Amino acid sequence: MTKHSADFGTERQQSILPDGDVPVVDSTLTADEQVLVNLGYKPEFKREFGLWTTFCVSFAVLGLLPSFASTVYYGLGYAGTAGMVWGWIVAMIFIQCVAMSMAELCSSMPTSGGLYYAAAVLAPEGWGPLAAWITGWSNWIGQVTAAPSVDYALSAMMLSAGSVYNPSYEVQDYQVFLLTTLIMILHGIISSMPTKWIGTFNSWGTSLNIIALIIVIIIIPAGTNKTPKFTPSKEVWGTITNGTDFPDGVAVLMSFIGVIWTMSGYDSPFHLSEECSNANIASPRAIVLTSIVGGTMGWFLQLVVAYTVTDIDAIINADSPWATYLLQVLPEKTALAALSLTILCGFSMGQGCMVAASRVTYAYARDDCFPFSNIWKKVNKTTKTPVNAVWFNAVIGILLTLLIFGGVAIDAIFSVGAIAAFTAFTIPIFIRVFFVGNRFRRGPWHLGKFSKPIGIAACSFVALMIPILCLPSVTKSDLTAELMNWTCLVYGGPMLIVMIWWVISARKWFKGPKVNVEHKMLGRPGNVVEGIEKLGSSEPVIAPAGSDSSEAPSLNKETKEAKR
Repeated sequence: MTKHSADFGTERQQSILPDGDVPVVDSTLTADEQVLVNLGYKPEFKREFGLWTTFCVSFAVLGLLPSFASTVYYGLGYAGTAGMVWGWIVAMIFIQCVAMSMAELCSSMPTSGGLYYAAAVLAPEGWGPLAAWITGWSNWIGQVTAAPSVDYALSAMMLSAGSVYNPSYEVQDYQVFLLTTLIMILHGIISSMPTKWIGTFNSWGTSLNIIALIIVIIIIPAGTNKTPKFTPSKEVWGTITNGTDFPDGVAVLMSFIGVIWTMSGYDSPFHLSEECSNANIASPRAIVLTSIVGGTMGWFLQLVVAYTVTDIDAIINADSPWATYLLQVLPEKTALAALSLTILCGFSMGQGCMVAASRVTYAYARDDCFPFSNIWKKVNKTTKTPVNAVWFNAVIGILLTLLIFGGVAIDAIFSVGAIAAFTAFTIPIFIRVFFVGNRFRRGPWHLGKFSKPIGIAACSFVALMIPILCLPSVTKSDLTAELMNWTCLVYGGPMLIVMIWWVISARKWFKGPKVNVEHKMLGRPGNVVEGIEKLGSSEPVIAPAGSDSSEAPSLNKETKEAKR
């Protein structure tokens, strides 16, 4: 069989392959397949996503309405209405910087490994495996906690709807756990379907998310039964209701957790890029589109709530803050209708989280990051999707929801998701800005001369917010186990174990992303391998002497790409 070398184009693509190597394949490649092979991976998925369907999955993961409903406690409880409206604007400016910097990386390296792959490629020589290790595990923790946190909040809302009809009914922890488990299983089944089916499901889900969000934004101010109908603008924009023991400025920063957690799903197009057509353009566009649309529509929802809320204390002390707010400002039937729309959107959101997380798990298992990776990295021959990775995540998610029986510990799952995700988002951006600079080989979608200042703004914001998100709302004698912020333990504990694993064992065998295509060295005179032709020409490919053209080696040395 004649083998071809994939073409890097006029400028070599940023890749984990060693300097001078080109991948060798058995057949002619499409443009998307060529980009992926140049990154060191053979195509295994069907490319049935486009810009719209990729955006749909990403927007479903964002789930503005259920996300806001799940985190309204933090926005209102920490800083009141002024903290909500100003906080969302300020946070979104910097979150947009993170999204655009990520999109630039995605255009250059559109692979399921996403940020983990980028960190390995861009890190200084000798540091690639460690950068990939930290980025990968932090990203995975953020991904694997996403679906259970969404499904837990969804279950709580569903059961709280029952208490509206029967005020004597009290929601029990075991009921929340069992309903969450059922929803996780349903999401696992849907996420195991063929890519085209998943894309169709998420297209409908995203349409529902957008329509439901618009309906809720309209019916709340139109149907509110409060008197006066709206809170004066001076109070909405100028009154910080500090619910913490910290100064007002810190309280506003602490309220950012709602914005950050809500807006932490726009990385999904990066992880779905191996299933997307025209991935190095469509995927980064989907990242930015998700962030812009989500940020804008989310702010409108913030304004509606800020202008109509009546009793903040009652909301933050309720079992279901969103349901309590709706019943405060709307007639009962209208409130239940809005709550039902939120629940439907939440189901779509949880499923989107499950899909994105499974692709991350697959990508890391492909590089043998997990125990029993040979099981989790298998692609189902019928559905052409990573079914084993889906159920691996589903089981872990169900186990995480056992925190429901630990009281307030379950609340940490939200801040952990925010910190884990944004830590992973920022590591490759930081390396790209401060270590690679102009040597970065950008893709067709890029930021041009604004790349560095936008990257610096993104890194600065995340560096400020990580310690802020770990603060408890109270201090000194008021601080109890129930009021403690357990984020440091829930996120720091696993990351500490991962780092100990690195020191003891992983540094000896983990070398970063593994290529799974044959690759040959160009430009060494006298070492011609016959039968391997450059794609589209008869020019021979030069390979190192003694190389076996049938061997597909793993990469066991550091990439030198970051030197350029």
